[in-house]
Amino acid sequence: MKHYWLVKQEPETYSWDDFVRDGRTDWTGVRNFLARKNLRAMRKGDAVFFYHSVSDKAVVGIAEVTREAFPDPTAKEGDWSAVELKPVKPLKQPVTLAQIRAEPRLREIALLRCSRLSVQPLGKAEFDLICGM
Repeated sequence: MKHYWLVKQEPETYSWDDFVRDGRTDWTGVRNFLARKNLRAMRKGDAVFFYHSVSDKAVVGIAEVTREAFPDPTAKEGDWSAVELKPVKPLKQPVTLAQIRAEPRLREIALLRCSRLSVQPLGKAEFDLICGM
């Protein structure tokens, strides 16, 4: 069964364009226990929104999980995980945080309830709704 996710990244650090240029990336550096749990729940083939945080505050593209959780090579200590992602396609138009906030059917998503969480689950209906915005 396919699952749906949202990962957040500051575009000044690693943007959608950087991701597309690289063709794949290991999603490393996550140091939050709930986000780690979410990384470990990701499965190959799951769909992932790429969200530009801080400055743009918008969903800008769709990625796919290509490798399930493995030990994060950037972790100096602790039990942290990473996944591999590949870009699938950009959204026709970025979907801004303001647009997401304005949609009543999205009021319960983690992006609005746990805004600092960097790896978040989404339901299929929520994913499809944002794709259509």
